[in-house]
Amino acid sequence: MSIKNPLLGLCQQARFLISAAKVDQCPPDEGLEVAFAGRSNAGKSSALNTLTHASLARTSKTPGRTQLLNFFELDEDRRLVDLPGYGYAKVPIPLKQHWQHHLEAYLSSRRSLAGLILMMDIRHPLTDFDRLMLDWSVSSGMPLHILLTKADKLAFGAAKNALLKVRQDIRKTWGEDVSIQLFSAPKRQGIEEAHELLAHWLGLLGDEAEQDASAENA
Repeated sequence: MSIKNPLLGLCQQARFLISAAKVDQCPPDEGLEVAFAGRSNAGKSSALNTLTHASLARTSKTPGRTQLLNFFELDEDRRLVDLPGYGYAKVPIPLKQHWQHHLEAYLSSRRSLAGLILMMDIRHPLTDFDRLMLDWSVSSGMPLHILLTKADKLAFGAAKNALLKVRQDIRKTWGEDVSIQLFSAPKRQGIEEAHELLAHWLGLLGDEAEQDASAENA
């Protein structure tokens, strides 16, 4: 018997909680949260909105618009975090340095952070920023899952080949623990797979699956 993902109900009640320019402005470091990161214009906000079935994150054709850590509450114990877009050339250097400092502080100090979703444009994967995030997650033991966004921009075969190539490159450099999938917000591709992963990271799946299996075997 298939198990309905409990994350779906929480997504329907997701709401904006707070924006933080600095780590000390973040919500209390309790419960569990999953952060969404990505180079500017990698489709991060669109992916977050698609996964929550809501217009939580502000999308813009101007890269670099997300300049704060934006927290969205699923319930009292679970949150999603939209991290600042990174790497856009027209952002002033002091602002880039501010983002880098506080992003690093958030990643290294946040005890409730259960995992990191890294968005990569399928046409431009493994940028310098992506590699830095992979280096950090592997060295710190933080679970990381990659969404190869804008998969609809390539033909199906080309997208599959890109997925295989990036997965091979990641395993060669960062090992087997980093997971990866295709994703398209407009085509709603890859949503179920991403939802299942998020539910596990947020402690929503596991006990339910075990209970269901026990009931079937009884």
